[in-house]
Amino acid sequence: MKIYRRVRTWVMLGILVLINLGLPFLFSLTSSETPPNMWESFVMTMTFSFFLNTIFSVIIASDSVAAEFSWGTIKLLLIRPWSRSKILLSKYIAVILFSVFGTVLLFSANYISSAIWFNSHSQTTFIIPPDYNASKFALLTLLCNYVNLFMTVALAFMISTVFRTGGLAIGLSLFIMFTKGIFTVLFDPDKYVWANFLPFSHMDLSVFITSNTGLGGVSLPFSISVLAVYFLIFVGIAWFVFNKRDVAT
Repeated sequence: MKIYRRVRTWVMLGILVLINLGLPFLFSLTSSETPPNMWESFVMTMTFSFFLNTIFSVIIASDSVAAEFSWGTIKLLLIRPWSRSKILLSKYIAVILFSVFGTVLLFSANYISSAIWFNSHSQTTFIIPPDYNASKFALLTLLCNYVNLFMTVALAFMISTVFRTGGLAIGLSLFIMFTKGIFTVLFDPDKYVWANFLPFSHMDLSVFITSNTGLGGVSLPFSISVLAVYFLIFVGIAWFVFNKRDVAT
């Protein structure tokens, strides 16, 4: 209720829909003599719009717990007959549902607009690898983008819970979004074995769509395992701090 009753939520979702409806149309106006495939238009649009979807989900996650402390309403929640663990879990589920809702809107608007302006059976050109199923590539890319969003949201939710500051959670999460590529270059897994255990090089699973190995020669199960460990760490820290914190301080 607190998420969807705020005007900013529907503004963010409206922006997602408009961008995913409008970009394929713009691509159709500027396309050359060999227009892209419908799925290529889908992937190009998603590359930009999913970035926004991640930012919007981070904003919601960062505000979910921190806003209760900022508004002073956290005490009203804790006096209810529910445990702190249930309260925190309900907030995290609400954040995940928002990210899923945004992704569904993004997918639907993007698919409809790309299908209207482009032919799904035309020959692919430069984004989708040759001899690769276009729809499968697009859907796998969507899934990989959501994994990246999922981990970024978990980090933002943890920071929001621990530091009770939405601005810090948004800032640090966006900082990692923008700089994780730089960290991957600085701590190259191909040079440093220990770098394989950092989360930065594993958050983009799209490299495994066309290759069996990622940076540092790691496999997909290894990358998923590293992300799962970091996810449990993020959630564990958030749960521990939220349950042990004295809200009077």
